[in-house]
Amino acid sequence: MRFGLFTTLTGAVWSEVQALWQHVEATGWDAACVTDHFMPNQPDPVGDTLECWTTLSGLAMLTRRMRIGTIVSGNSYRHPAVLAKMAANVDIMSGGRLICGLGAGWQENEHAAYGIPFYTMTERLERLDEACQILKLLWMEPKTSFEGRHYRLAAAPLSPKPVQRPHPELMIGGGGEKLTLRIVARHADLWNVWGGPGVLARKGKILEERCAEIGRDPKAIVRSANMPLLFTDSKAEAEQLVQTVARRMGPHTMDPRDTVLAGSVGEITDTVGRLRETGVGQLFIPTMFLSKPYEPVLDRFISLVAPAFRS
Repeated sequence: MRFGLFTTLTGAVWSEVQALWQHVEATGWDAACVTDHFMPNQPDPVGDTLECWTTLSGLAMLTRRMRIGTIVSGNSYRHPAVLAKMAANVDIMSGGRLICGLGAGWQENEHAAYGIPFYTMTERLERLDEACQILKLLWMEPKTSFEGRHYRLAAAPLSPKPVQRPHPELMIGGGGEKLTLRIVARHADLWNVWGGPGVLARKGKILEERCAEIGRDPKAIVRSANMPLLFTDSKAEAEQLVQTVARRMGPHTMDPRDTVLAGSVGEITDTVGRLRETGVGQLFIPTMFLSKPYEPVLDRFISLVAPAFRS
């Protein structure tokens, strides 16, 4: 398994993000990704929020080894042709380490505040499907013409090309079983979802069915999960994290108790083991559910839990 950091850029300070990423690279983490939002998701949306792709370009120059990316970039925020260009530049700047994570977009208050059309869920997913096609075509072809329902390109070039061939890793975020997992089956190199062993086992079987429908090997798609982390011997503290996740994630969480990594080192190791049994190849630890300073708990995980899964 590979282990990554999932860094929120809401309420973040550049110098702290910089120091954290340099620390996790030095201590052996495999990857680090950033969120993509313009403002906090709260009644009063005023608060420091670093922009995703410009922050990632800076972090590309401050790291050397681990893979870097987005969990996940909102497709509704940028035209996919513009995103393809941005992502290619970050892949070049990082020496071919980009994970381009993409999702349909969900934070409605951002769209309203900035005048970005929100569309229906079905329309956003249709746009995501077309965006995945456009990204790959622009990354691979000398010129791209595309005639979709939502996007059109006319002999569009993209140069220079990304370092990774045939293209940067495309990670699609989301667990919607009717539409999202079909998009994952068609286009993703990696699939990312919030959830633990129960969620991944059930949705993983559905993804396998979607792959079978189009004749794709599901093993070609790396499964990745996001799980909040808490080392504790207190059942009450573990339950408090469960409730915090439930309030924060709302309808995005199937079962909060199957979403958290909470307990002793042994209990957390057991949960990661069950996660691996579902086929998960990468686990991301989100900072939005950690208390500062982040480094001590991250160090504990990477030194005491991760080694058991890196043979």
